Amino acid sequence: MPEPPIYTTLGVPFIELESVDSTNNYAFKQLQAGLAHHGSAYFTREQIAGKGQRGKTWSATKDSSLILSVVIDPSPLLVTQQFQLSACVAVSVCEFFSKYAGDSTCIKWPNDLYWQDRKAGGILIENIIGGQKSKTGIQNSPMPIANSSTSSHWLWAVIGIGVNINQDAFMEELKNPVSLKQITGRNFYPDAMAKELCMVLDCKFNQLITMGFEAIYSSYLAFLYKKNELVKLKKGSRVFEATIKKVSAAGKLIVQHAVEEEFDFGEIEWVIPAAVKGK
Repeated sequence: MPEPPIYTTLGVPFIELESVDSTNNYAFKQLQAGLAHHGSAYFTREQIAGKGQRGKTWSATKDSSLILSVVIDPSPLLVTQQFQLSACVAVSVCEFFSKYAGDSTCIKWPNDLYWQDRKAGGILIENIIGGQKSKTGIQNSPMPIANSSTSSHWLWAVIGIGVNINQDAFMEELKNPVSLKQITGRNFYPDAMAKELCMVLDCKFNQLITMGFEAIYSSYLAFLYKKNELVKLKKGSRVFEATIKKVSAAGKLIVQHAVEEEFDFGEIEWVIPAAVKGK
């Protein structure tokens, strides 16, 4: 196995923005301009058109959320090991949040941050693979990057993280959100929290590239939402109940009902009851 490259610390430089459409979009523009490198972090006090999974948006009013994008050179990981990076980030966010919110913090497959049955945050990783921009496992339109390869080499990953910090209330259409303030009764400084998260992420990423995936994978399974519990899932028009068994090392959700099944990201949806208002 080749020696891993010498990396700068994740979160250096730490760029603070007053307002932006999407920190991921901003990070990609910095990459295009040759102004970003491994470790560059972009935090915003306000995000007006953030991106979530499945084309959803993640907007945040001023000083209410931890909104952060971090640029990573993912080598020596292979393109086929994208779940390893996703799990590394999810474990980092979960460990960071659990320091304040306690043991009810968990990871809902593939990488949502949950507290009990409520969503506290999300992760969106977008990649540059051989000159093509893609979300993990989903190929999008090309985005040329200076000096990029035309091969399937994994050139860059932009890790977008959104965590609910100081919200007192949420939009009605959000089924089950929760903020750290609602959990703890305290206000926090999102910029300081983002810097702390960068330190956790830097530690975990270095563990991944120097020691391998085993320990991070074990932590991911330990944090897995509803593990060994019966849940309701939806695939197309089919709604069914199954027991969550595990997530494979390749990132597939493995469930058990009449038979054991496994699903790739995007194949199924969780059916989670809306949280009771005021709780």
